[in-house]
Amino acid sequence: MNRRVVVTGTGVVTPVGNDVRTFWKNLLDGVCGIDFITLTPTEDLPVKIAGEVKDFNPADYEIEAPFARKQDRFTIFAVAAAWQAMTEAGLKSGEDGNIDPFRFGVYVGSGIGGFNTQVRETEKIFNEGAKWVSPLLIPTMISNIAAGNIAIRNKACGPCLPVVTACATSTHAIGEAYRAIKHGYVDAVIAGGTEAAIVHLAVAGFANAKALSRAEDPKYASLPFNKNRGGFVIAEGAAMLVLEEYEHAVARGAEIIAEVCGYGNTCDAYHVTAPRPDGLTQAAAIRQALDEAGYTSDDVLYINAHGTGTALNDVSETAAFKLALGDDAYKAHVSSIKAATGHMLGAAGAAEAVASVLALKNGIVPPTINLDEVDPECDLDYTPNKPVEAPLTMAISDSLGFGGHNGCVAFRKYNG
Repeated sequence: MNRRVVVTGTGVVTPVGNDVRTFWKNLLDGVCGIDFITLTPTEDLPVKIAGEVKDFNPADYEIEAPFARKQDRFTIFAVAAAWQAMTEAGLKSGEDGNIDPFRFGVYVGSGIGGFNTQVRETEKIFNEGAKWVSPLLIPTMISNIAAGNIAIRNKACGPCLPVVTACATSTHAIGEAYRAIKHGYVDAVIAGGTEAAIVHLAVAGFANAKALSRAEDPKYASLPFNKNRGGFVIAEGAAMLVLEEYEHAVARGAEIIAEVCGYGNTCDAYHVTAPRPDGLTQAAAIRQALDEAGYTSDDVLYINAHGTGTALNDVSETAAFKLALGDDAYKAHVSSIKAATGHMLGAAGAAEAVASVLALKNGIVPPTINLDEVDPECDLDYTPNKPVEAPLTMAISDSLGFGGHNGCVAFRKYNG
């Protein structure tokens, strides 16, 4: 069974906007969401900057105050983004709904899970004793609980499958959801990722691993494909897409944003943190997605790159695009929105998938801001600093994660 799969809803909570309209406008306007860290003290940290979510009010997304008080930040972000996506999709499960609850799933992952809760309760056990540890520690901390809460709130009784592949998490979640619908197991899925790991322990760990940018200017810190880059900028947030079987969406009169048409998934099997330098396995995932999507040289392609702004990622990813596309790599439109958002870890791929479908829908390539000095080894069209209008027909979103995880999802412009 090979059914068509479409996107009917999107939702985001990000450093550049807590709704899709604001997120997209700020990406096109070149707004940078990175600033000095406020969520944790930084006096003893070598890194002072991050992409924090700002002006976030759970009530704006019909999240009740008691629920918000009990849940970790990563779950609240996820529920908010899912609410947006479901509202836009006009999808509702249950007796008075328009989808069978048992044909409705949730594929939402987190690379880390409830890090805020884990750190807070660990401090309690050391400082105050075991009896003061919250009984909600485990069901608040575990990385699958965002997906569980989304399923509960949306009456999704089909498969609930949280994916954990570090920074490739939400790309894989979207890809696996696509396959579940394509092959007939479900009719719709809320798919995406969430992360809230700007905590003292996480920043210290990433910084001591030499992974984070130590730039002093937060607005010139996340520098994908720039020869001045010095590491990624940690960020937080969530992003969700409602994926739906085409005939189901049409039958209920849903507005279709884009079509999902391909997915690739490979592992470097090389190193726990460094990507494979030759880009071979990353290219294989990209090629899988392109082949399934029926890519040809006639397509006008947008590539939303992983583009972290680390020395190893940007060069190996450029090599992967060339291996996957050959000479076509040089005519593709490429950009990394991490220059604006920072690296949202497990949520990054879904935020970038949202940007990809919006690029297709609107015929506009969002820019890679701060790209003033291009690394000579990164010699593709990385859309520096300004958005570009283009008659896009196809988009791919590419993600890599610690452990060697590679994922790529492909979308086509919806033309009926």
